[in-house]
Parts: sequence; structure tokens; C-alpha cells
Amino acid sequence: MIKVDETNKTDVLLEEIADYVLNKEIISTEAFTTARYVLLDTLGCGILALSYPECTKLLGPVVPGTVVPNGTRVPGTSYVLDPVKGAFNIGSMIRWLDYNDTWLAAEWGHPSDNLGGILAVADYVSQVQVAKGKDPLTIHDVLEMMIKAHEIQGVLALENSLNRVGLDHVLYVKIATTAVVTKMLGGGREEIINALSNAWIDNASLRTYRHAPNTGSRKSWAAGDATSRGVFLAMLAVKGEMGYPSALTASGWGFQDVLFNKQTLTLSRPFDAYVMENVLFKVAYPAEFHAQTAAEAAVQLHPEVKDRLDEIDKIMITTHESAIRIIDKKGPLKNPADRDHCIQYITAVGLLHGDVTADHYEDEAAADPKIDRLRDKMVVTENKQYTNDYLNPNKRSIANAVQVYFKDGTATANVECEYPLGHRFRREEAFPKIKEKFTANLATHYTRKQREKIEEVCFDQDKINSIEVNVFMDLFVNA
Repeated sequence: MIKVDETNKTDVLLEEIADYVLNKEIISTEAFTTARYVLLDTLGCGILALSYPECTKLLGPVVPGTVVPNGTRVPGTSYVLDPVKGAFNIGSMIRWLDYNDTWLAAEWGHPSDNLGGILAVADYVSQVQVAKGKDPLTIHDVLEMMIKAHEIQGVLALENSLNRVGLDHVLYVKIATTAVVTKMLGGGREEIINALSNAWIDNASLRTYRHAPNTGSRKSWAAGDATSRGVFLAMLAVKGEMGYPSALTASGWGFQDVLFNKQTLTLSRPFDAYVMENVLFKVAYPAEFHAQTAAEAAVQLHPEVKDRLDEIDKIMITTHESAIRIIDKKGPLKNPADRDHCIQYITAVGLLHGDVTADHYEDEAAADPKIDRLRDKMVVTENKQYTNDYLNPNKRSIANAVQVYFKDGTATANVECEYPLGHRFRREEAFPKIKEKFTANLATHYTRKQREKIEEVCFDQDKINSIEVNVFMDLFVNA
């Protein structure tokens, strides 16, 4: 239970996060290996997002033509930006298609969103260091900060549900980014605590843009906004801006009383490397993670149903409580942001096409009347065991089952998928496919020659660990 430390009136949670960032040595080989794949997958998804004008229109400097000395490079572009705007650009790119890592708990989210701030600051700091004749950061440093940002966001999410009080999960992105980039910018314990207190005081955006009737594209840049705000607050703290020691617990005015329904923030486990070790990859389908296994089941059923669509009487989707609360949607879906967070839409696409891609959420694909006809036949129910296993820290399953019933009384098998590709229990199966996905994503934007240079580094563990961040970012600049 997080309470006020009466000796200095600083909230204990602020101190625990600061001490973890500054002092904890990460010794988990599994965490570093996983972090390397998270880095590749996250950057690859950002590059793929550059194919979508609704994403690219948000990128670049505030004032067109601005170039910042020693500024952050935005992968796949020619932009050179200040670290705050650079973090927004990178953060928005990597979240746009909702196609990389995910963390599911009482609060869900995407810890890789922190890479927006981490990579922006790492590039900026490295270039400044080189200009001063000092050593830059390496990608190993980036991986360590990723592990710690994942841990902060993910452990906070285990038992502290923001969505149940109407707040968006990107608050935890801002908290995690603020903590690690303050250290990267040279801040010590006092600066990290000061920056964190300001991040909590900031509050978070409402979840309005993730739910009907207001589902919209802000959900694709909200994390970019959060991680960039973390960089801004870190830079203020390093300059000496004050903090607010009881930002969480101040009676009547602290975060817990004002915005968390007077609940106490809790940490169910000490900070280490648990989240990175257990993080979920979206390997096969760009769909909200609670529906990943439904997509797998639907694709498996596609050959059996594709020629019998008019004969279908009912489609049963059996799922867990969180999926029902978040992505069980009936009626019109207004845009891609609405569709990729609808379990019925995702299942219908899988049954129809035997695949689910980002293009299936666009207006042209959604105009196919067969999708809504299938949605109208779907019944979504909860399996209590699925819900229990979803919350079990030793399982962390995301189970769904799909069964199709025909008008003649026959039915398909009830295809159940408990653990999606990308779950820790299927990690070795996923890693080769993550590399294939990375290559395919790069091929949408880069020439073969540039892509091969990137892969030569990224697919070699020793090379990517030791490469300097500024040199690594050079690889991704538009040739």
C-alpha cells in the first residue's frame, strides 16, 4: 500500500520508482532478449504506419521547416526535431496501427509506447555527447531503459485500474517515460521525484476517444502525446524545476482523492523485469489484443465457412470479461479506430478472408455488406474460467473460442485459442515471425539496400547491443 513517508512527506511510490530507475541492475537475459525483439517490432510498426496519410499528417515540427541542432531523427523521415516533438512523432508512429506489444492487467496498455520518449532522448543525448567529444549512449542503454519503463507502467497496471475511473492508460506511459528519461538526461533522485510528481499532477486524458459514441483517431496519438509530455517534464526537472512531494496522497488535492476515487495506489510486486519477460507481442494480426485469439480461431475456421456464408445461422464467441467490457460492440462502426476495437468485426473479417490486416479496417473494406451480416449473427458470452485465467499471474491467458452454427443444424468445431502467438508461452514460435514481420514492414518504405543494412545490425544481437544510438538512428533516416 502506497502511503506518505512521515519523515520527509514524500510519497513512497515516487521514491520507489526513482530508486528502481537509478539503482536496479537488470540481470535477466530473457528480458534483454525480449526487449530487443520489442525494439524491432515497435520500429517496424512505426515504419509501416508511414503508409497511412492520417498518421503522416501529424508528423514533423510545429513550424514547418524547423531543424534542431543535434535534434531527434524520426525514423523513415527527414525530420530533425527537438526531443519533445520527436517523442510525439515517434510515439504516434509506433502506436498508429496498434500492432505491437501489449500488457493486460487491471489496466491494459502498450509499454512500447515509452520508446517514443526513450529513443528521442537517446538520439538527442548521444549527438550532444559526440559534439562534446564524449561517448554516446548505446542501444544496450536503450534496452535497459525500455525494460525499466515496461516495468513501471506494467506493475502499476497490475492492480490500479484507470479505466474503471474513466481515465486512459496512457497516464502510465507518461509516468514511466518521465522516470527513465529524467535519468537519461542526467537527473538524479531528486530530479526524478520532482519530474514524477509533476507527471501525476498532470492527470491523464479521459478514455472518451476509445469508446462509443466518440471512438476516434486520438487513440492512435494519445501515447505519443503522453511520452512527449514525459520528456518535457523531465527536461524541466533537470533544469531545477521544483516538485510536489505528496502529489499522490495530499488530502483532498492529491491524485488519489481527486481522480482515483479515493483509492490507494498499490504495488503488488517489487520492480524488476517481470513485465518485459511477460509482455505480449502482436505477431499475426493488427487487432486489439483481447481479440487476438478470436482472430486466430476465425482464421482457422475460414476454409470451412467461406463457401457457406449464406447458410450460417449463428456465430458464438466465448470470451473473458475484459473483452466484453472493451470490445464487444453492436451497431455502426464509424472509422478504423472503432473497427479494430470490435471483437465481432475482427472475427467476421477472419472468417471471411482468412486473414486480418490493417487495410481491413479502412472504409473501402468495411463497406463489404457481408461483414455486418456476419456481425448480426454473433452472440458474445463470458466463460468465467477464461476471465480467471486472464487475471492469473502465472497464466495471463487471453482466451477466446469461436463456433459457427448452420441453418441445417450442423456446426463447426468450437475452436478455442487460449494463448495467442506472442504470449510468453509461445515466445520461441513467435520470434522468427517477428523478424519476418519486421522485414515486411521495412520493405513498405525502404529500398532493398537500406533495408539490408538495417537488418544486418538488427538481426545480430552483439551488433545491436553495442551500436551507438546516433549511428543506429542514421540507419533509419530516409536515404
